[in-house]
Amino acid sequence: MDYQKRLMDKALAERLLSAGAVLIEGTKGCGKTETAKQVAASVVRFDADEQVRIKMEIDPQSVLLGAVPRLLDEWQEYPQIWNYIRHEVDERKQKGQFILTGSAAPDDKARRHSGAGRFSVMKMRPMSLFERGWSTGEVSLAALMRREAPSSEPLAFDLGELAEKITLGGWPGLIGAGSADGLRFVSDYVSLIAEVDLSRISGKRRDPYKVMRLLQSLARNISTEVTITALSKDAGGSDGGMDDETAVAYLTALERLMAVENLPAWNTHIRSSDMLRKSPKRHFADPSLAVGALGLSIDKLTADLNYFGLLFESLVIKDLRIYADAKGGKVFHYRDSRGLEIDAVVEYADGTWGAFEIKLGMGAADEAAINLLKFSAKIDTEKVKAPAALTVITGNGFAHRRPDGVNVVPLSVLTS
Repeated sequence: MDYQKRLMDKALAERLLSAGAVLIEGTKGCGKTETAKQVAASVVRFDADEQVRIKMEIDPQSVLLGAVPRLLDEWQEYPQIWNYIRHEVDERKQKGQFILTGSAAPDDKARRHSGAGRFSVMKMRPMSLFERGWSTGEVSLAALMRREAPSSEPLAFDLGELAEKITLGGWPGLIGAGSADGLRFVSDYVSLIAEVDLSRISGKRRDPYKVMRLLQSLARNISTEVTITALSKDAGGSDGGMDDETAVAYLTALERLMAVENLPAWNTHIRSSDMLRKSPKRHFADPSLAVGALGLSIDKLTADLNYFGLLFESLVIKDLRIYADAKGGKVFHYRDSRGLEIDAVVEYADGTWGAFEIKLGMGAADEAAINLLKFSAKIDTEKVKAPAALTVITGNGFAHRRPDGVNVVPLSVLTS
């Protein structure tokens, strides 16, 4: 199958010109290796090459010998290689020497020596709708953040089709696959996390039943600020078999596997005395994993529109993260003590920011727009820039700017 271009291709090429080594991190199956192979001149597989094990025992430095950029795939299998790479970059004094890919973050001890000045770190996620070919790309996030008014042709909308896209997710391995293949893939994915991956990354045996129960609890509470205590209680079930400490340990391991990625709260300046909430929102690397954890089907998804809306929100958050990354931006959520919530805040390094509400149907745009304008009025613009964009992201409709200045943009026309 031909390589499907990714938005981070350009950024990877640029970083190889400015850093001795580039580290690409992301959950397994998101496409890190294939993307890196497009620019790598040689490859070594740390997880599959028996010769690597022998070389690491006898002469670790020899693993680094080869045409550059040299791809070190799943490098975290031998985390001690980090310091050898660091020293090799210092010795060679050249850019673009190594690309490291990893689907699990090693513990802190494995990277005790900083890679500052030597390594450039990139986060890779499963494909966005635009990368997957499911978005027309008529509206750019960057253009919205430049205050440009959006426009697009109206989109035909089919709830079942959107449910299938959520089920298939952004996994490159599912390009051309049907919903049955997607359901099987995500079910197997979460099963392997529960039965193998969590124990491997933790360095100790974890109870697969409890891990799966926690994954199911995360899936039920996707796109919410559910607490650790609530998760552990839900995951423990009627036997109460999980305490908060165990839940934290499991969640930490899931974060190291990059299978979950929480959405942090935005810390900003507001005019009122309201307190800003700091709890993160719970998300998987791809909302399809929630479908797999709960064993859902297309019919079950479309029969529960409330839950469908939470999955759609998580899908939008994933895509916004990918599109914001392309311009060095980050994504947050907002909630204050008066209960005002904003689904997403995109902020660039120069302080430019925009607020986004996420609604499955265009019919909810009026309510969402009122919420965005109310939020904008609370921001202290003497300390923070005024919002560059207030936007409702929907599952259907067409892109336009309302008379009140709020944008309405269907996800299926959005790109970076």
